[in-house]
Amino acid sequence: MGKSSKDKRDAYYRLAKEEGWRARSAYKLLQLDEEFHLFDNVTRVVDLCAAPGSWSQVLSRVLIKGEKFGRSGWQETQASTRNYVLGNQTENETERERESSRKAGRRENVRIVAIDLQPMSPLDGVTTLRADITHPSTIPLLLQALDPDTYEPDAPNNNNNNSASSSPVDLVISDGAPDVTGLHDLDIYVQSQLLWAALNLALCVLKPGGKFVAKIFRGKDVDVLFAQLKLVFERVRVAKPRSSRASSIEAFVVCEGFFPQPDGWSPSLNQPLRAAATTELDARKPTPPSRHVRPDDGAIEIDLGSESESESDGGQRWIAPFLACGDLSAYDSDATYHLPKDRVSLDPVQPPTAPPYKRALEMRKVAGGAYGKTKGTG
Repeated sequence: MGKSSKDKRDAYYRLAKEEGWRARSAYKLLQLDEEFHLFDNVTRVVDLCAAPGSWSQVLSRVLIKGEKFGRSGWQETQASTRNYVLGNQTENETERERESSRKAGRRENVRIVAIDLQPMSPLDGVTTLRADITHPSTIPLLLQALDPDTYEPDAPNNNNNNSASSSPVDLVISDGAPDVTGLHDLDIYVQSQLLWAALNLALCVLKPGGKFVAKIFRGKDVDVLFAQLKLVFERVRVAKPRSSRASSIEAFVVCEGFFPQPDGWSPSLNQPLRAAATTELDARKPTPPSRHVRPDDGAIEIDLGSESESESDGGQRWIAPFLACGDLSAYDSDATYHLPKDRVSLDPVQPPTAPPYKRALEMRKVAGGAYGKTKGTG
C-alpha cells in the first residue's frame, strides 16, 4: 500500500492503514468470518499465497491475541464505553475488562503456517515458508512447521494419506490470484488452476470436518466448480464480501465439512487433483433437463437425465447460490468519500518486501537515471 495514491477513492484502503492492517484484503476475511464463523473451534490454519500477509495478520490477531472485530468487537466496545460514560467503571477498570476479554479469546496450541513464493515479513505466532504449493516437497515442510516436536520425516504416510497424523489442519485459506491481463477468459482459467493447486494441497492436510476458503473469479463454469467441490465437502457456498469491489469479478468459495474422498483415490501432490470416476452421460439417451431449488442451501440442481431413478447423482449439475456478506452499513468499496481538509496521509503499515518493480529501478539506476540519461547530460 502506498501513502496517499488511493486515499481519495478507497475507504477500505484508508481504513486498513488506520487500523494497522497490511492490506485492505484483511476486511474480506473478517467479513467472511462474520458471515460463516470460519474461526469457530479452529486452532491449526494454513494460509496459502499469503504475501503480503494481511490474512495471516487477521489469524494472528484473532486466534493468538484474542482480538475481536466486526459486530462482536463493536458491541464489546460500545458496552465498555457506555459503562465508562455512565460512571459504572473507571478508565482503568474498563481497560482491565478489555484485557480480560482478549485473554478469554486467546486459544491454546494455535499453529498458523503461511506459504508463498514471495518473501513475507514476520508476524507474531505465524510460521512463514517460501515454497511452491504445487511441489510435493511442500507437504513435509508444512507438516514439520505444524508439529516441529513430533514430526517424523521418515514416516511413510506424511505425503499422501489423510490419517490423523498427516491431516492436522482445521482450516485452509487462499487469497491468491494471478497478475491479471485484462483478458477475462485467460484470467479466469489461470485463477482456476491456482485454485486447484490450493485445493489439492488442502485435501492432503485437512482433517475430517475441516474448512476451505479460496478466491475465485466468477465465470460461466462456476457451477462446475461448485459441483466438483461438493464431492469432498458437505456444504459449499459462494460469497462476496462487501469490501470486495462490485466491479471486480472476484468472489470466494466457502467449503465446510470436509469428508474422506471416494474409495480407491487419495490426494497427493505427485498426482494432481483428478476425477475419481467418470460418468457415462454420452452413452445415455438424451432426456429433457429439469431443474429445482434445493431447500437446504438454495442451490439449483439441473437434472440432465439418467436411465435409473436409483442413480441419485447421475447426470446432475449444480448452479452455485450466491451470497453477499458484510454489514450493509459498512463502507461501499466502489464509492468515493470526501476527506477532511486537515487529514494527514499515513505511511503504509508494511512496505513491499519484494516489489516487482525493484529490478526495474535497479536497472534504471545503473543506466544513469530516467530514460537512460546520465548526470551532466542534457
